[in-house]
Amino acid sequence: MTEIITRHEMPAQSAENRINNFDEVALGYTPSIAEAEAERCLNCKNAPCMKGCPVGVHIPDFIGKIKEGDMRGAAEILTGDNNLPAICGRVCPQENQCEKYCVRKVKLGGSVAIGNLERYTADWAMHNGIEAKHRESDERLRRMKAAIVGSGPASLSCAADLARAGANVTVFEALHKAGGVLVYGIPEFRLPKTVVQKEIDRVLALGVKIVTDVVVGKTLFIDELLEEFDCVFIGSGAGLPSFLGIKGENLNGVYSANEYLTRLNLMKAYENGAVTPVLRGKKVVVVGAGNVAMDSARTARRLGAEVRLAYRRSRAEMPARAEEIEHAEQEGIIFDLLVNPVEIIGENGYASAMRCVRMSLGEPDASGRRRPVEIDGSEFEIDCDEVIVALGTSPNPIIKNSMPRLETTNRGTIVADEYGRTSVERLYAGGDAITGAATVILAMGAGKRAAEAMLKDYIERK
Repeated sequence: MTEIITRHEMPAQSAENRINNFDEVALGYTPSIAEAEAERCLNCKNAPCMKGCPVGVHIPDFIGKIKEGDMRGAAEILTGDNNLPAICGRVCPQENQCEKYCVRKVKLGGSVAIGNLERYTADWAMHNGIEAKHRESDERLRRMKAAIVGSGPASLSCAADLARAGANVTVFEALHKAGGVLVYGIPEFRLPKTVVQKEIDRVLALGVKIVTDVVVGKTLFIDELLEEFDCVFIGSGAGLPSFLGIKGENLNGVYSANEYLTRLNLMKAYENGAVTPVLRGKKVVVVGAGNVAMDSARTARRLGAEVRLAYRRSRAEMPARAEEIEHAEQEGIIFDLLVNPVEIIGENGYASAMRCVRMSLGEPDASGRRRPVEIDGSEFEIDCDEVIVALGTSPNPIIKNSMPRLETTNRGTIVADEYGRTSVERLYAGGDAITGAATVILAMGAGKRAAEAMLKDYIERK
C-alpha cells in the first residue's frame, strides 16, 4: 500500500507582516522541503498530471530529477517545456489543472505540490543561469519573419517557441514596458516584477526583439504587418473592463480593477510622489470574487484600508483560487456574500456609500452556478469612500475596429481554430484575445499551439 505522506505547504509571510508591505507573500521552498515534496511523487507511468497541463510539462520527469539531486537536469526539462516557468509556478491555478489529476489528491495526503516544485526549479534555473535553448529545425525557418502583437503570456510563449525554431520574431507592445497582464495586472506581492523581467530576458536571449509604445490598430495596422512579415500573431489580451451599469459609477473614487491595478503595478502608485497616484480610500468595497477582485482587495488592504468584498453568490461559487481566498481572509478582507450593488451614492462628487440588495440562490444558470435572485425589501447601505469594480474584461476593440475583415464574436473576441488560425490568411491569435479573460497558463498554451501552426504553415507555403 502507498504510504500516506502529507503535502508540504509553502512557507509564507505572516498575515500581520504582509499587510504592511508589497513583498512576495509566498517565500518559496527550501532545498530540504523541495526534496521531501518531490519524494511524494509516485512517477506514475501514465502521468495523469500531464493531461491537466496546457503547455505539456513533463511533470514526473522534472520532479524525478529533483529526487535524484540533479537540479540542472530538472531545470533543463522544465524550461524545455515551459517558456515562463517561474511565473507559472507562482500564479497558475494548479489545483484545477495538473494537481487536480494527481493520484495522491484524495486519500494519500493531498496532491503533490507540482506548482511549488515548478517555482523552486524555475528559480534555481534563474539563479544558475540556465538559458532557453534553440531546437534543431528546418533551415528554411531561419528566413521566416513573424510579428507578435502584445507581450503578455500568450505572446511571449508564442515568440519563444518561434525563436527556438529559428524564426526571426518581433513583438509590438502598446505600453512602455513588456509583459502585458504579468506587469500591469498581477500585484508585486503575488508576482514580483523582477521575476517577470528575468523571464522576458530569457525570451530576448533567444533573439526575440520587443518594440514598445506601438498601438497596433492605431500607430501601426495589421495589414501593414502582414505586408512586412510572413505571419502575425495577435496576443493583445483582454484589457477592456466591464462595469456594473448602475447609477453613481462615474463618481470620483470609483475604479475599474484594470485601472486600479495598472496604476499600482505598472506605475507604482503605492510609492510616495508617484506620477499616477490612486485615491487611498479608508473604506474600500471591491465588487467581484475572482482572482482580480482578490488582487484588488489585498492591494487596497496594503494601502491601509478597511476592505469589504461584495459578491452576489456564495463562497462556494467564488471563481478565485482557493489560496487567494484564504490569503485575503487571513489579511482581514471582509466578505459580504449574497450581496449585489444597485447604486453608488456620492457626496460632493465622491463616492460615500454603496446601496445593495441581498440575494438568494436559485436554479443553475448557463455557467452551471446557481443563479442569484434578489430578495424583496432587503436593501441596505455600506459606507465606503472607494469602490473597485472587478467583474471581468473583454478584448479592446481597437484591433477589431481597424480590421473589419477579421471575424470576431459579438463579445469582441477573435474567432480562431484550436491552433489560432483566424479568418485572415497568415494571421493567428491566442489567449484572452480569443477566449476573453482567462488564466496565464491557458494563454501560454494557446501561444504554443499557434507557434506550432505558424511554423507548419510557413514550411508548407515554401
